[in-house]
Amino acid sequence: MLDDPLYYTIPIAGIIGLLFAGFLTWWILKKDTGTPEMKAISDAIREGAMAYLARQYKTIAIFSVILGVLIAVGINWLTGLAFLLGAFFSALSGYIGMYVSVNANIRTASAARRSMNEALSTSFRGGAVSGIAVVALSLLGVASIFYIYSGYLVDAAPGTYEAYSDALFLGVGYAFGASFAALFAQLGGGIYTKAADVGADLVGKVEAGIPEDDPRNPAVIADLVGDNVGDCAGRGADLFESTAAENIGAMILGLAIFAYTGNVGWFMFPLLVRAFGLLAGLVGIMTVKLRNEDEDPMKALNRGYYVTCIIAAILFYVAVKELLDGEMVFFYCGMIGIALSIVIVYITQYYTAGEYRPVKKIAAASETGAATNIIAGISIGLETTAASIVAIATALIGSYVLGTTIAPTESYEFIYGLYGTAAATMGMLTTCAFILAEDTFGPITDNAGGIVEMSHQPEEVRVRTDRLDAIGNTTKALTKGYAMGAAALAAYLLFGAFFEKVANLQGMEIVDFYQNFHVDLMQPAVFVAAMVGAMLVYLFSSLAISAVGKAAQNMISEVRRQFKERPGILAGTEKPDYATCVDISTKGALKAMILPGILPVVVPVALGLLYRFAFGTDMAIMGVGAFLMVATIAGVLMALFFNNGGGAWDNAKKFIEAKGLKGTPQHAASVVGDTVGDPFKDTAGPSLHVLVKLLSTITLVFATLFIA
Repeated sequence: MLDDPLYYTIPIAGIIGLLFAGFLTWWILKKDTGTPEMKAISDAIREGAMAYLARQYKTIAIFSVILGVLIAVGINWLTGLAFLLGAFFSALSGYIGMYVSVNANIRTASAARRSMNEALSTSFRGGAVSGIAVVALSLLGVASIFYIYSGYLVDAAPGTYEAYSDALFLGVGYAFGASFAALFAQLGGGIYTKAADVGADLVGKVEAGIPEDDPRNPAVIADLVGDNVGDCAGRGADLFESTAAENIGAMILGLAIFAYTGNVGWFMFPLLVRAFGLLAGLVGIMTVKLRNEDEDPMKALNRGYYVTCIIAAILFYVAVKELLDGEMVFFYCGMIGIALSIVIVYITQYYTAGEYRPVKKIAAASETGAATNIIAGISIGLETTAASIVAIATALIGSYVLGTTIAPTESYEFIYGLYGTAAATMGMLTTCAFILAEDTFGPITDNAGGIVEMSHQPEEVRVRTDRLDAIGNTTKALTKGYAMGAAALAAYLLFGAFFEKVANLQGMEIVDFYQNFHVDLMQPAVFVAAMVGAMLVYLFSSLAISAVGKAAQNMISEVRRQFKERPGILAGTEKPDYATCVDISTKGALKAMILPGILPVVVPVALGLLYRFAFGTDMAIMGVGAFLMVATIAGVLMALFFNNGGGAWDNAKKFIEAKGLKGTPQHAASVVGDTVGDPFKDTAGPSLHVLVKLLSTITLVFATLFIA
């Protein structure tokens, strides 16, 4: 049933993606590395980043192996194997992004000595390696596990509903493993980068009055290393687990329709759409170039994004026509997803770009001090949730209603509606490869600017890297909004997958289960479980932000000590001790990421087991369902607040600097606001993207423990 030639596109696209990523890596590595001074700085960044990543992955590997063995023994060995594979490929995605980033930064800096267009091509294609590799590895991993499990390793006869169902539910471990590794990678990277950034800003900019990337700042190398471990390794693992979890969740929802129609296209559709999206991204990435040296680089990126969207939309149409019995309603659902991604990008841009009201409001508030800056920033962060939630809600309801219109019977309306939301999620994620390329482009340009300044290159070179760095800051903010919107849609479809798993375990028809089962918040125990879900989001956020604060305190003390004990540093006659600052960020991140990383695994499993033995199976399922729903809602809102509020604070500072007000009290107040926003937008916010999906995949894997 899976021998249709169209399905060959899935592995072929994945292999083409990996080959293309390899070609781009070769293309980048053969470019020159600039002057000896530039190379010395780049080498320090690369060595610090790779050393941190090796230590972080050793920690992740230990926890992953322990949890994988527990799953294999307590649940099923195939689920345990899938978990370990998911964790491995998630980590590999982060490693690839990091490796290319720390080699592309020096080449971008060198290219900027010649032309803006060459610098843009080098930095963006460096980011594209990560985007392409992440999507290709996710696609090949999910497809391989599904094909191998359904054809060879499950007990049911190949080609039957039971074989496909068993393969997908056992394969959920892959998404769980990816989420588990991604949470540690995002948390650890976020703590590292912001501890260094806060220390470098507060002591260097405010107290010493030196520029951001001044080589006299002892924390500057740690800061540049942090850009890579947070935005490249962390976000690469984040979007890898996003695509894996959403593919598997959508395939599980398609199973219910396959059981009614007998058409395997309903659960193969997510894989084919992901393959088509990858191919569209390859074309869009290669179209990014400037029309002339004076053109705004953001226009070139936008052109590439729109090319990706148009090709993805055309291929999405083909997938719906060929696989979903020609039910074009689901094409419209996919277009809703693509439209949502564009709307979320513009909402994020409005709240974080310097030319609009929110950032100007924070900048104006800085005139009266840090306190009013912080008040304005918090209010803007809270305000951002409104427009984003309206957009997400409109997309969810619109795609759900469209899906219900072609349900064959009234009892199937809910299932077809859920599948409509899955199609919207797939539509939104068709551009994932291009979006991730934009995200990784940010730290590459940031590092390039630092290398140029620290190696004292001519002013025109710094002007070019500054232009790219400003665009990179915008793209990083936009991709966080995109990731959060995708997480919100994905979490909803994973709810459906969880309840389908429960129905499967209880031997019920999914249609009967949906008609007869409800999560009753009027039950005190269910209401309490919902509150625990919201509380977990707040506690997790507190631990993440606190970890940055503690590590930053140590960094600030070290930078102050070096300035005090070695006055030759500020005089420019003595070289700072960069290594000690790198070590402070490394130790702080590795130690602090463990508790918030383990907490989201322990709490839902403990809650489900407690409710099962205290109140019975039905109450356990309702309790875990309520926990999931409210934790997701709280997580989405909190992440929007953190990401957009932090981005607005950052660009308010840049807005003030662009007006030539560095060194003024207004600028000092904006730096304080920026440092408050740093752990919001780069540690807690992005980690919540992973958290909301991790909770869903955990409950899918451990659902069998909640049923008597």
